[in-house]
Amino acid sequence: MTELAQKIVAGVGGRDNVISLMHCATRLRFKLKNHDKAQAEALKNTPGIIMVVESGGQFQVVIGNHVADVFNSVNALIGLNSETQVATEDGTKDSLLSRFVYIISGIFTPLIGLLAATGILKGLLAVALVCQWTTEQSGTWLLLFSASDSLFYFFPIILGYTAGKRFGGSPYLTMVIGGALVHPLILRAFESAQTADATALHFLGLPITFINYSSSVIPIIFSAWLCSLMEKKLNAWLPSAIKNFFTPLLCMVVIIPVTFLVVGPLSTWVSELIAAGYLYLYHAAPWFAGAVMGGLWQIFVMFGLHWGLVPLCINNFTVLGYDTMLPLMVPAIMAQVGAALALFFCESDGQKKVVAGSAALTGLFGITEPAVYGVNLPRKYPFIIACVTGATGAGVIGLAQTKVYSFGIPSIFTFMQTIPPGGIDFTVWASVIGAVIAIVGAFAGTMTFSLALSRKNIPATATAAPERPVAQRANPQTIAAPLAGNVVALSTVTDATFASGLLGNGVAILPTLGEVRSPVKGRVASLFATLHAIGIESSDGVEVLIHVGIDTVKLNGQYFTAHVQIGDDVAVGDRLLTFDADAIAAAGFDLTTPVLISNSDDYTDVLPLNMAVVNIQEPLLSVIR
Repeated sequence: MTELAQKIVAGVGGRDNVISLMHCATRLRFKLKNHDKAQAEALKNTPGIIMVVESGGQFQVVIGNHVADVFNSVNALIGLNSETQVATEDGTKDSLLSRFVYIISGIFTPLIGLLAATGILKGLLAVALVCQWTTEQSGTWLLLFSASDSLFYFFPIILGYTAGKRFGGSPYLTMVIGGALVHPLILRAFESAQTADATALHFLGLPITFINYSSSVIPIIFSAWLCSLMEKKLNAWLPSAIKNFFTPLLCMVVIIPVTFLVVGPLSTWVSELIAAGYLYLYHAAPWFAGAVMGGLWQIFVMFGLHWGLVPLCINNFTVLGYDTMLPLMVPAIMAQVGAALALFFCESDGQKKVVAGSAALTGLFGITEPAVYGVNLPRKYPFIIACVTGATGAGVIGLAQTKVYSFGIPSIFTFMQTIPPGGIDFTVWASVIGAVIAIVGAFAGTMTFSLALSRKNIPATATAAPERPVAQRANPQTIAAPLAGNVVALSTVTDATFASGLLGNGVAILPTLGEVRSPVKGRVASLFATLHAIGIESSDGVEVLIHVGIDTVKLNGQYFTAHVQIGDDVAVGDRLLTFDADAIAAAGFDLTTPVLISNSDDYTDVLPLNMAVVNIQEPLLSVIR
C-alpha cells in the first residue's frame, strides 16, 4: 500500500502540489495547485489504479473498494491538516461550478457511508413493519429506528463539522452552531410557536422566527461559511494571547443570532423554493425526468457533477419528507451491472472474466466505478447500451412517480426505501420493473453486440474450420521481446494487479540479462521516476508497458539506468533501460517482468507466441485487430 501511495503522490506532482485530499467510496479526490504537474497518463498505467479523472476542479484517482486504505497511506505521506485553499498556483480562481462541486463534495463525502447505512436500516425497518415482524411500539423498533434516524435528526451538528472543515474554520465551533439549531430549548420554542396563543420572542428587540432545523442542510452550511470567514478575520486581528477563547466567543455571540434571525429563515425559504421548483419540473414530465436521469447519471458521476444533486435530494427529504430523484438513479446503476455481467459470460480470457464478474457484483451495491472504468467504458459499446437501457428503466419509474423515504446510495437496497408508510403499492413494483428493464436490457444488448462482434472473426461456414495460425489472423502485429529470459504466464505473477489482467494482457519474463530494449517502433510514452517501468507506444497505436520486477519501485531508481526520455523516438531493439539484476535479486526483489499491452481492450486479442525461453527482439506477442 505504501508503494502505491508513493506512486500516487509522485503522480500528482508531489506533496507540495497538493492543496487538499479526501476520498469517497472508490476515489481519491485531490485539489491541486497546478494540474500541469500531474502525470495522469503515468498514473493510469500504475498497478492498483483503475482510472484517472479530472473533473469539478478535482484530480480524481479511481482506486476501488480499498480506497480508504490507500487514502490513509497517501495522507500519511502528504501530511495535510486542513483543506482551505481554492486558488490555483498562478493565482487564478476555479470556475464557479468547480468550486461548488469541490465544496459540496467535501461536505458530504465523509458522510456517504453513514448515509447509505442509515438508509438501508430504515428500509429494513419498513420491510419489518410491512411483514408484521415488529411494531412501532416495540422496544426493538424504537432502538433501531433511533439508530437509523439520529444522523438526519442531528444533521446540522454533523454538517457543522464537515462544513467547518471544508471552509477552513474550526469544525468544532461550527458544530456548536449546528447544535444550537437543534437544541431542545429551540425545538420547544418552535413547538410553542405553532400554538394559537404563542408569545413572540425577540433578540435585542428583533423578532425571532423559530423553524424546525432538524434534518436541515442549507442553514448550517451558510452559517458555517459565515463563521469560518469571521473566525479567520478575528484570528488575524486578535493578539495570540486571547484569540484562542475570544475568537470562538465572538463567533458564537454573533453568528448564532444571525443564523436564527437572517440565515435560517432566508435559507429555509430558499430550500422550500428549490423543492417547489423541482416538483414543478418533475411533475411536468416525470417520464422524461426519469429518462434524462437514468441516461446521464453515470456521466454525471464520471465528471463529479452528481455532487451538485446530493443537496437537492437531501433538501427534498427535509422539505417534502420524501425524494423522487434517487429512484431514478437505480436503473442507471443496474444497467452498468447488466452490461458487465454480459461481458463476464462473453469474455473468453479468464483474467478479464474475473474482473467483469467482480465489477458486476460490486455494482449491485451501488459502487459502479469498477464496472464503468474497468469493464464497460474501455469497450465503449457496453457503456452506451447501459446508458440507453438505464434511461428506459428510469422512464418507467418516473412515470409511476416512485418515491424513497430515506436517503442512501442507489443500489439493490433502494427498493426497500421505496416502501411508503401505508405498505407496498404500485410505485414499489414500478421501481423493481424499471431496474429489471435496465439490467436485463443492458445484459441482452451487450451480449448480442458481443456475439455479433465475435462472429466477424469466425468463418461463416456450415462446418467448423480448423483454427488458423496466428500469422494468418486479421491484421496481427508482432511485439518483440524487450528482454531475454524465461517466459511465464501473466496469471502466475505474484502481484494480483498484473495477474488479473486489469492493466492489460500479455506475458511475463524472468530476465537473464539486465537490459530492456524497445519491442516496437514508436516513441517513449511514459518513464517512471524510479526507472523501473517504461511505456512505449508503437507507430500503430499499440501501447506496451514493461515493468521490471515486482515492487521494485521501492528501490527509488537504485540499480536502474535510463537511456531514453519521454517523447524520444525509438526503433525495435533500441536500448531503453539497463539494470543490475544480481543486485536487485540480492536486495530481495522478484525480477519477474510483466510485458503488457496497456490498451488490450482496443484489440480482438493479445496472444503469446512463446512460452519457453526468449531472446531480445524475438517474437513475443501477437496483437490481433
